[in-house]
Amino acid sequence: MIQYLFIGLILIGIYGLLTQKNLIKIVVALNVLEVGVNLFIISIGYVKDGVAPILFNGVKTNNNLFVDPLPQALVLTAIVIGVGVTALALTVVRKIYEKYETLELDEMGSESND
Repeated sequence: MIQYLFIGLILIGIYGLLTQKNLIKIVVALNVLEVGVNLFIISIGYVKDGVAPILFNGVKTNNNLFVDPLPQALVLTAIVIGVGVTALALTVVRKIYEKYETLELDEMGSESND
């Protein structure tokens, strides 16, 4: 049931990417989309009353009670990649601002800079 909230975050991020004309707002929408996807992946891997899949000698295995570690590893990797993408995007936005002196996409297209 909580997955619907995360799907809502994903949709809000997509809406922001499609409708915003300000570059900073586009980067924020991309981050909202990323957080929604990460939370959705984590929620899929959740097992109620699950334990970490660490086995010791003499422990009986019950595969139904183990939490799948793969979604957690994927999300940790996605977080690191997301930080890099955000840093790169903000750097590009800064360079665009230095050249055009605006962050609005509509104003960039109307000017003719050599």
